[in-house]
Amino acid sequence: MHASPGAPTLPAWRHPEFRRGAREMTGVALGIAAWGLVTGVAMVKSGLAVPLAVLMSLVAYAGSAQLAALPLITSGAPVWVVLATAFCVNLRFLIFSAQWRPYFVHLPLAARLRVGYFTGDLNYVLFMRRFPEPKPAPEQLPYFWGGVVTNWSAWQLPSLAGILLADRVPTHWGLGFAGTLALLGVAWSMLKDRASWVAAAVAGCAAVAAYALPLRLNIVVAIAAAVAIALLVDHARPPGSGRRTAWRWARGKRGAVR
Repeated sequence: MHASPGAPTLPAWRHPEFRRGAREMTGVALGIAAWGLVTGVAMVKSGLAVPLAVLMSLVAYAGSAQLAALPLITSGAPVWVVLATAFCVNLRFLIFSAQWRPYFVHLPLAARLRVGYFTGDLNYVLFMRRFPEPKPAPEQLPYFWGGVVTNWSAWQLPSLAGILLADRVPTHWGLGFAGTLALLGVAWSMLKDRASWVAAAVAGCAAVAAYALPLRLNIVVAIAAAVAIALLVDHARPPGSGRRTAWRWARGKRGAVR
């Protein structure tokens, strides 16, 4: 769907691809919302003040990093450990950024920064499925914004609700387990090939094997193991076998959703 020369440019929100991106993201929005609610409740239950939790949700916008950092913050871990853990959990976004570069490198810096902030795991997966050829096209940004509006709303609204209502949510409701089930459902939708399955299995096994490490360092171990196996699987593929997808699961056991 390329614009013809001289044709008026539609605002992104009026473009048909915007609606398509929003519609396709809606299919996984329920799982994202459940995990956002759990994260919001967890931030307050862990001892963060409500204003700080709201700021963290809006500014960081990184659920897996938030959940990884919370127990470290509350246990008084050194700042460098908190930062290193958050960095490692979000390391996959460097890979996403490199994959997105051919599509968005022509945009101004401010526009690329906005794209970077709103980027999410499932936005990446759905975008690459919709546009497998790494070259820019006019319909790509509308599709991207349609997906991220749905994703951002599905995360932030339940997360803020969880923060504001955390004191009224009984612990025996077991929201943590419900969030884990939601996360597993979203993760299942991302396992599309053997490379993804191998990286996910290695991450899970490494996280369990290193569970006794202090300061939740098993997450870092799982990420390192998954990245290593993802590199090996990708480099073992014959040339021309298709887009490398093992990076989708080059992360720790908790890092499936923002």
